[in-house]
Amino acid sequence: MSKLTDVPKRILIGRALRSDRLGETLLPKRIALPVFASDPLSSVAYAPGEVLLVLSIAGVSAYHFSPWIAVAVVVLMFTVVASYRQNVHAYPSGGGDYEVATTNLGPKAGLTVASALLVDYVLTVAVSISSGIENLGSAIPFVVEHKVLCAVAVILLLTLMNLRGVKESGSLFAIPTYVFVAGVFIMIVWGAFRGLVLDDTMRAPTADYEIKPEHGGLAGFALVFLLLRAFSSGCAALTGVEAISNGVPAFRKPKSKNAGNTLAMMGLLAVTMFCGIIALASATDVRMSENPATELFHNGVAVGSDYVQHPVISQVAEAVFGEGSFLFVVLAAATALVLFLAANTAYNGFPLLGSILAQDRYLPRQLHTRGDRLAFSNGIVLLAGAAMLLVVVYGADSTRLIQLYIVGVFVSFTLSQIGMVRHWNRHLATERDQAKRRHMMRSRAINAFGAFFTGLVLVVVLATKFTHGAWVALLGMCIFFATMTAIRKHYDRVAEEIAAPEDPEEAQSDDMVRPSRVHSVVLISKIHRPTLRALAYAKLMRSDSLEALSVNVDPVETKALREEWERRGIAVPLKVLDSPYREITRPVIEYVKGLRKESPRDAVSVIIPEYVVGHWYEHLLHNQSALRLKGRLLFTPGVMVTSVPYQLESSEAARRRARKRQDWSAPGAVRRGPAQQPQDRTKDSSSST
Repeated sequence: MSKLTDVPKRILIGRALRSDRLGETLLPKRIALPVFASDPLSSVAYAPGEVLLVLSIAGVSAYHFSPWIAVAVVVLMFTVVASYRQNVHAYPSGGGDYEVATTNLGPKAGLTVASALLVDYVLTVAVSISSGIENLGSAIPFVVEHKVLCAVAVILLLTLMNLRGVKESGSLFAIPTYVFVAGVFIMIVWGAFRGLVLDDTMRAPTADYEIKPEHGGLAGFALVFLLLRAFSSGCAALTGVEAISNGVPAFRKPKSKNAGNTLAMMGLLAVTMFCGIIALASATDVRMSENPATELFHNGVAVGSDYVQHPVISQVAEAVFGEGSFLFVVLAAATALVLFLAANTAYNGFPLLGSILAQDRYLPRQLHTRGDRLAFSNGIVLLAGAAMLLVVVYGADSTRLIQLYIVGVFVSFTLSQIGMVRHWNRHLATERDQAKRRHMMRSRAINAFGAFFTGLVLVVVLATKFTHGAWVALLGMCIFFATMTAIRKHYDRVAEEIAAPEDPEEAQSDDMVRPSRVHSVVLISKIHRPTLRALAYAKLMRSDSLEALSVNVDPVETKALREEWERRGIAVPLKVLDSPYREITRPVIEYVKGLRKESPRDAVSVIIPEYVVGHWYEHLLHNQSALRLKGRLLFTPGVMVTSVPYQLESSEAARRRARKRQDWSAPGAVRRGPAQQPQDRTKDSSSST
């Protein structure tokens, strides 16, 4: 089995890395930016479109509100970035929002934040991949026809790339991210130059289209509600901001400073691109509609169901660069690719947060284990599975998925900032240095404003998106919260139950008192070498009583066993259990329980001879009864199970093959710790000689 799994695993994810090479996987700022900020940077590819889609409900006349919505998003972005810069300096250990909320607001608030972040990370992958598939599908019909299959394939590819390690995947993702950022800035600068200096007329492909508003002439509360809904959709540009605060340990030293600078750079790039695209969309008369088939008209005729509505960024690029131009093609390709890679923010945030939660016993401990490439492999696989499930359920439709979005991230934003306010209050109560107090008061003011603003946005998001699908995200948060609470209770209960007693009186419990006697039972089916070895081992144990036990399934074989036993003169009593229904496991279990019932103070040692084979397919042919017996005996108090292995020739051949590969890192080598170097082994063998 090892041979079958090792080769493809090494081909797919590479050689295992030693634990002492963990420092080599830390990220410089130039790699950390695309790794942790690809989500907010790429969101400018769909966030402006979401704003226009909502405003189109009131018709083209509502588009003139888009710059003001962009200003509100910019203010919110700078507020969140400034707030999180305080987080990365105050809590550089990588717990991020979860650690801030747990430390300052209590475990329940921390679990709420963790639940929100886990849901948001899963949605980040689903939304980014689905949006990228839709962008790519406008150029490749096959992708549109098989969007779910293609989305799942991309998720699998990203999973594989991340399993190879964070630094390696970051290097792969850096180029398309920087190409996308450069392409958007070139588009903004060239578009501004053409419009302001050359006075060119730039027209989007949909500039001549008309929108039939779903609700025309909105005013008063209805208009305010529409603008709030458009603002909440535009807030998709902020998703992923918290990933840098959660990923501080992945940065090179000085970690907090590098993380803070990366956060500031990310915020500046994101708001500049978002505002630029909104401005160019307004200048080029882009038209978008939630239901283009029936609400979008060209020359007085509805465009129909065959019409493909291209994203805002594609329409703006066509107006600025020209259809089919080199820069247009490059930007279109980079946009589709960076949307795929935007999911990488979640691939770094989810496993790291899962590892911290596992360390705190809120998730299975396997999520805290690093894989062969020093990445948190189990968390990566879990994220991929959850994202694929969402993609399949929602048909890789980004419009439907994005309604679930944003809720989780603003829950974490708000609770994190409230926690930071309490953090500064606690430190101000003891700090006497005036310079440090002024710095803390300034940081507290930033976090307080951030808590107020993000809390207000959370209310808006819940009010405007709840019936459109946000309730699913809330349900997911509740499921995560309940699951993690149950896991923690289980671990606490187990820890309490198995804790070694400190009180001398408690130490005299059954766990510490020596059994009155040990009754050994050797299970046999026939007399062969494994049986003789098990009997020899049992005699060596010098138990108070020893017997051989067999189950009568076939009378002819049982008779032959008795005769052979007597002929060999084996000095161990043989007991045969009748089994009229040809069962093996149940008679043995009942017999062992009977021994325990007769003498509760005695311990029963069950010794099972087993073959050791060398090929995976041979395991299917042997030891199934032994496995079932061991599984059942585990639940019987006072019973110890011992396996006595007998190595067959095939296992010896497998051992020789393994020795030839001893310098090759096997799966799990990193988890077992650094292997001994070849020269050390030579030295040890020579000294022993």
